[in-house]
Amino acid sequence: MEYVYAALLLHSAGKDVTEEGIRNIVTASGVAADDVRIKALVAALEGVDITAVLSQAAAVPVAAAAAPVAAATATAAAAPAAEEEEESKEAAEESGVEGLGALFG
Repeated sequence: MEYVYAALLLHSAGKDVTEEGIRNIVTASGVAADDVRIKALVAALEGVDITAVLSQAAAVPVAAAAAPVAAATATAAAAPAAEEEEESKEAAEESGVEGLGALFG
């Protein structure tokens, strides 16, 4: 994760995301830099418009936050209906038991 943060820091500063830049930031933070991970990240980011990706990523949390709210609302609306259904089943069972009691008196 620290490698991605380093790449974002370089991008935010207006500098090119390079292996050397990421290595310098990671090393300065006190973490031992892994050259393989750095090379893989730089290769993966090659040709990627980081600004466009960040602008799209900013919209995702808003949509993702709305989904649990909608699900919770639907669940809350369904809960009373389920309770009413259970109560009606219990009432039907009780009346059936009472009827059997009358048979065997």
